[in-house]
Amino acid sequence: MTDLDLLVLGDANPDLVLTGDVVPEFGQIEKLVDGAHLVIGGSGAITACAAARLGLRTAFVGVVGDDLFGRFMLDALRDRGVGTSGAVVDPERATGLSVILSSGDDRAILTSEGTIADLRGELVDPDLLASARHVHVSSYFLQCRLQRALPSLFDRAHRAGASTSVDPNWDPSGSWDGVMDLLGRIDCFFPNSNELRAITGIDEVDVAAKALAEHAGVIAVKFGQGGGLAMSGDEVARSQAIPAEVVDTTGAGDSFDAGFIAGRLEGWSLQRCLALGVACGTLSTRAIGGTQAQPTMEEALAVLEGLG
Repeated sequence: MTDLDLLVLGDANPDLVLTGDVVPEFGQIEKLVDGAHLVIGGSGAITACAAARLGLRTAFVGVVGDDLFGRFMLDALRDRGVGTSGAVVDPERATGLSVILSSGDDRAILTSEGTIADLRGELVDPDLLASARHVHVSSYFLQCRLQRALPSLFDRAHRAGASTSVDPNWDPSGSWDGVMDLLGRIDCFFPNSNELRAITGIDEVDVAAKALAEHAGVIAVKFGQGGGLAMSGDEVARSQAIPAEVVDTTGAGDSFDAGFIAGRLEGWSLQRCLALGVACGTLSTRAIGGTQAQPTMEEALAVLEGLG
């Protein structure tokens, strides 16, 4: 009997979200923003919160520092029902921080890495890994120390009966290396359309997704304007964007991941998993930050029912 529905391995760092129609400018030029909000950040932490909000028994494993930002993150995760017993506090390192300038449907991000890349395979509790129905890895290209352990971790998860997923997120180095070698061990791969193009070198999204679907179980692609595409073998699912009054798109892709995973764990069809992911991602944009407007399962299903 498993104790967890979802174990998330990855990043946890606060986001300082600045809002306003402002373009930064060098030369000691000061500009005013509309607001500043310190919120839960890190793809892994946001995904974990979204899953817990949907009712999944969720735990998070990552590294934070013994500092103000680290304590903020662990407290916030626990407040949202995410287990943090497997999280690691490193007193010698500073927690990472992202500063996000959000203009509604787009954003610019500056990140101080801190402990974001400090998670290593030996820090993942084997019992916690074995207790999960699904294991999700966030920010693959930022998890430099975890990458080499992922084949072994995913093999162990599969032997225990769990499924796996990866959200690559953006690669700041621009190399986009390594993830292709892992695809055979990934049950669900969650790039957005720009990441998909960069990883494959193919501009046409459908062609790029098909190329990856030959190696991984499911490819679920998130579109920046909303909606998505999913492929599994010869099966193709599409979901249109859901109308919404967008406040902030931070973390929308992470909420999409949680919705898609929740549907998979329920045994839903590819089309319904994709639709739930799109609904969760869209609804999360209703407030500042990645977690403030994440929907419950009831809210997400109400949206789907309203769309027919």
